[in-house]
Amino acid sequence: MTNFKNWLDTFIDEKDLPMEDTFTVDKNGTLNIMTYKTIYEHMLIAHKDEQKQLKNMIVKIDFNNGNILDYFKHLGQAISKEVVWTLEPKQHGSLDK
Repeated sequence: MTNFKNWLDTFIDEKDLPMEDTFTVDKNGTLNIMTYKTIYEHMLIAHKDEQKQLKNMIVKIDFNNGNILDYFKHLGQAISKEVVWTLEPKQHGSLDK
């Protein structure tokens, strides 16, 4: 992971990515607000094989002059949460006296 972290830190610094900026992800009606740093932190705890895939995709996007932050937003979809609310009818006592 250290090699990946060093590479990613260098990449972020060189591209001057705004890691503290926020963006939103809508997951089935649940709005998630997160920073790009949140995505970075999840990348660091990913499995080594996933880190390799992340690095390959970032390099590919960068090589094609793509927007890395759009990719971070895409990754945000995978880590965002969906909140399911269940509404149960209130239990009312009898209105008859």
